[in-house]
Amino acid sequence: MDGFVVGISGGIDSALTSTLCARTGKKVIVVNMPIRQTSAEYQRAQEHIADLEAKYSNVSGLEIDLTPTFTQIERDLPDNVVESHLAMANTRARLRMTTLYAVGQANKLLVAGTGNKIEDFGIGFFTKYGDGGVDLSPIADLTKTEVKAIAQELGVVDSILAAKPTDGLWADGRSDEDQIGATYPELEWAMDFIGDEATLSERQKEVLSIYRRLNKINQHKMVPIPVCVIPSELKN
Repeated sequence: MDGFVVGISGGIDSALTSTLCARTGKKVIVVNMPIRQTSAEYQRAQEHIADLEAKYSNVSGLEIDLTPTFTQIERDLPDNVVESHLAMANTRARLRMTTLYAVGQANKLLVAGTGNKIEDFGIGFFTKYGDGGVDLSPIADLTKTEVKAIAQELGVVDSILAAKPTDGLWADGRSDEDQIGATYPELEWAMDFIGDEATLSERQKEVLSIYRRLNKINQHKMVPIPVCVIPSELKN
């Protein structure tokens, strides 16, 4: 393979991932794939792509407006599916994954994932076969705090560094914190917590409960797919 393709959301995770890929010197295509994006998300993505193109000769930007495609999917799906906001949010992520793999395969590029440690291994805050569908995960061993520190060090644009984390899958532009009910520093604390819960504050107990609940219900994203193993005596 000749390099990497990265979906650019206007958030810090995709900004750092694409910057790290750019620094390899290999071919990198960074793709902005708006689906009814807020103007702020769209502009941050465009600003980051322009910044990378200016800094790295091996990087090229690409914009693919997926709004018409998503609109057609809405027309084709049953009404009760379209009325499920979560189902359609995840459909956006899966449509982007399909696009990245098409661009990647045509250009001999690996799809670089943008999930951080908390999202990928803590609370499962990603879409199965959406942004979770990747070839490699450059930042999946980094917490959000570490991601921000490295992004600052590598000169990611200020608008992204200052933006509230969001997955860009909702029309109202809701932040990750709005969806989860806890901040990334709080979740990082919960992921590492070992100790006497009796000494915790009410907020700490609430965050720990949020973390444990999400970690439990999203195990299906974080462990291998169950395989039905047929006993050998039934095969003979």
